[in-house]
Amino acid sequence: MIRLANADDAAAICAIYNRYVLNTTISFEDTTVRAPAMAERISAVFAAGLPWYVCEEDGVILGYAYASPWRTRHAYRFSVEISAYVSPERKLSGIGSQLYAHLIDDLQQRGMHSVIAGISLPNPASVALHEKFGMTKVAHFKEVGFKFGRWIDVGYWEKQL
Repeated sequence: MIRLANADDAAAICAIYNRYVLNTTISFEDTTVRAPAMAERISAVFAAGLPWYVCEEDGVILGYAYASPWRTRHAYRFSVEISAYVSPERKLSGIGSQLYAHLIDDLQQRGMHSVIAGISLPNPASVALHEKFGMTKVAHFKEVGFKFGRWIDVGYWEKQL
């Protein structure tokens, strides 16, 4: 079941996200996020008039996807950055696609014009997910992140809705 997130989901979202923080270069954070901070992030997304979805099965959160403002200047108000994270045990199960389908449909209904996604590289699964939804690579920044003792490239994908 795909539904809008709420503050009560923060701990379950942290359980998914923090595994990426601690074990991968998918997130550039290097310290775990606690539930109160995640609840604030969820609240900030909703306060910006944007959606945050979770995929739940038998009361367990399996993944989430959300949109956040691309930039703060007023002219950017119709452009958002999107992100999705799926429980590592359920990667490549279609949950990311289900979440993005809901998220992108919601963003279209809200009148958003552009969706943008930053992807640490290499990350073929994330690239495939974003390209499945018609996003195209528009930028590649070399060695802009440093984690686990190595430099990491970041690519950006975009789509006009």
